[in-house]
Amino acid sequence: MTRLVRWFWIPEWRIQPGRSSRQHLIAFPACNLVVEPGAVGFSGPTTGSSYRDLTGTGWAVGALLRPAAVPHFVADPAALRDRYQPVDLPVLHERVHRAMTGPGDRRTRHRRAVDAFAGWLTDTVPPSSHEALLANAMAEVIDSDPTIRTVEDAAVRLRLSTRSLQRLANRYVGLPPSAMIRRRRLQEAAERLRTDPGTTLAAVAADLGYSDHAHLANEFRSVLGLTLGSYRRRVILDEDGTA
Repeated sequence: MTRLVRWFWIPEWRIQPGRSSRQHLIAFPACNLVVEPGAVGFSGPTTGSSYRDLTGTGWAVGALLRPAAVPHFVADPAALRDRYQPVDLPVLHERVHRAMTGPGDRRTRHRRAVDAFAGWLTDTVPPSSHEALLANAMAEVIDSDPTIRTVEDAAVRLRLSTRSLQRLANRYVGLPPSAMIRRRRLQEAAERLRTDPGTTLAAVAADLGYSDHAHLANEFRSVLGLTLGSYRRRVILDEDGTA
């Protein structure tokens, strides 16, 4: 299963009538397969921040897909950048829906849903090719190694040409490797601001290898559509429960 899914995620919500809850997201540069009460959808890689307004009562069971799983569901993930497309997978929907709506507490239902989802993927997705596993290695290196700051760094680590790396990323992720690296660095910046609100923006920029605070701020705004200051204020408000 680790060759197909990085992790499963399961939100459930119950919002009072007449109210909504806006969830802001800075997603990984990857695709998701998502089961909801009424449908199954495939979410392509995102290029900026996004949000979803939750209302009423609902749930979702999602799988953050590793690159090797992507071609089984979509031929061109780049065509689905920042898009969500319904997919006809009735068996997957039936199994996960039954698990989420069956008896038991939340923990039990979530465990059943993940088992059902994972079992369906194992039964459905054929063995991964060498190229697909290489794409997994590419994503793992880019996502986990903070010393990789350029496409050339990643190519050297994987012993590939930059052109081969570009082809892998396009076919299995739907984003160029430069965008994957940039997104990871911005996610690291956002994580630092969430977990250490007292840190200075200059310190975050220096730790992540940016030439200065302004470079990080400009990239954060251009890619995610947020200023560092507004993101920090939003995090503080969310933690205080006032927004």
